[in-house]
Amino acid sequence: MNILIAPDSFKGSVTAKAAAQAMKSGVLKGHPDAVVTMIPMADGGEGTMTSLVDATSGSVYQVEVVDPLGRSILGEYGVTGDGQTAVIELASASGLDTLAAEERDPRIASTYGTGQLVLDALNQGLRHFIICLGGSATNDGGTGLLRALGYRFLDAKGRELEPGGLALQRLHIIDSSQVESQVHEATFQVACDVNNPLVGSNGASAIFGPQKGATSEMVQSLDQALTVFADCIERQTGQSVHQWPGAGAAGGTSAGLLAFLNAELKPGIQVVTEAVGFRDQLKDGQFDMLLTGEGKIDGQTASGKVVAGLAAIAQQYHLLTLAIAGSVEDDLQPLYEKGLTAAFSITDGPMSLDNAMDNGDILIEKQVEQMIRLYSVTF
Repeated sequence: MNILIAPDSFKGSVTAKAAAQAMKSGVLKGHPDAVVTMIPMADGGEGTMTSLVDATSGSVYQVEVVDPLGRSILGEYGVTGDGQTAVIELASASGLDTLAAEERDPRIASTYGTGQLVLDALNQGLRHFIICLGGSATNDGGTGLLRALGYRFLDAKGRELEPGGLALQRLHIIDSSQVESQVHEATFQVACDVNNPLVGSNGASAIFGPQKGATSEMVQSLDQALTVFADCIERQTGQSVHQWPGAGAAGGTSAGLLAFLNAELKPGIQVVTEAVGFRDQLKDGQFDMLLTGEGKIDGQTASGKVVAGLAAIAQQYHLLTLAIAGSVEDDLQPLYEKGLTAAFSITDGPMSLDNAMDNGDILIEKQVEQMIRLYSVTF
């Protein structure tokens, strides 16, 4: 029996790597002679950097950077095992979790710290980047990130704007004369799972601003500021990012990356599967089963989550795909149509959520063992 194990993290309970280890233990208890391959996975959101580092035997680097309000913190980024790709999560230096609830203010929050992480990786010789956009505290169109790389955002009198999204209302020109060649030599893949445009009623400020602390009045001002930013981009580059699908992700960071770093937006699960060579693992037909999983499987899982993404790929290779989760809810027919064979909950009796979260690895191992024992009867 040859089994591929590729779970996402069970958020708040176990990491993707720990989940994979628990699944492996369950497999070997159910079938001691099984051959197991583990690839910790992620969907481009929180935990993607760790999963890609674990999956490729890469490394994590810590760097002193600034948080969204300009205070010194330790940020981190990963480098894949081949030493070729830097994986940076916006949440590390510019995320909501770096601020207390009362500190959240998208008018002044900046992505500068994320740019410092990019710059450090560039200085280490890296030229390929995966940028994960989830969890940002910012609404600055990625201008903070770009500032760290040498871009200057100036008003009509040639004065540099202060950090944050609101200051973009006074933007007159974007100066790239101090950007070093290494920035233009790099390629950027951006894990983006939203289609929101940069501006308007469905844009970055209106949809994501309130969760970052924006009032209705702030939303209107921030949307106007991003419109000025987009207008300036169009004047200088000929690109219109106002309504570009996905440009509104992470407070418009997508727009800045698209306009100035020639970034490529991709669904998060696609970015991750390509980075770990998931499809290549399946090409020779060596596996009898794919075991995957995540914290919850429900009606949202079919929209870009790990279980759905992997099942769709596995279906192309006629590979049995079983998934486990802390809870399995709703109609799973869309997942079955994507290629999922069956899904199982790891909870094996009445228990509190806290109990389940605290014992996630044990519950994963037990459920997988039973699944493998059943499968072994027909193997």
